[in-house]
Amino acid sequence: MAEELIIDKRGKKEMYATLLPQIKALVEGESNRVANLANVAAALKQTFGFFWVGFYLVEDGELVLGPFQGPIACTRIRYGRGVCGTAWKEGKTLVVPDVDKFPGHIACSSASRSEIVVPIYNKEKEVVGVLDIDSDRLAEFDETDREWLERIVAVF
Repeated sequence: MAEELIIDKRGKKEMYATLLPQIKALVEGESNRVANLANVAAALKQTFGFFWVGFYLVEDGELVLGPFQGPIACTRIRYGRGVCGTAWKEGKTLVVPDVDKFPGHIACSSASRSEIVVPIYNKEKEVVGVLDIDSDRLAEFDETDREWLERIVAVF
């Protein structure tokens, strides 16, 4: 893996298309989960400039903060609570155009305006964590983000 990401900046789809193989190369052969999650969070933040990018991992019946890029964050999230806990409970990606309109939204930062949360599955098809990305702009995320971020978490 090169020390620097090389991203096609012509559009969002092109950015993801050039980022995905680099993420695969970055985590290939590295068995340390924390190192891989940290590098993926950094790659997404560096590529897209999102406000906050990070992972929450299932531990003892809660989501616990893992590697992230951005301002400090909530440390623990209960099952079914907020966007992250709801994505875990429902086992599906949630795209939230306006977090203030999401019932039970957990405001770790008042600057967060929109959010996407993508569940991460193990081989037994159980949710073992989530990728959480926040934007300081409304309606930042769409189906392109959902599709490509689901491909990215499938690398794990």
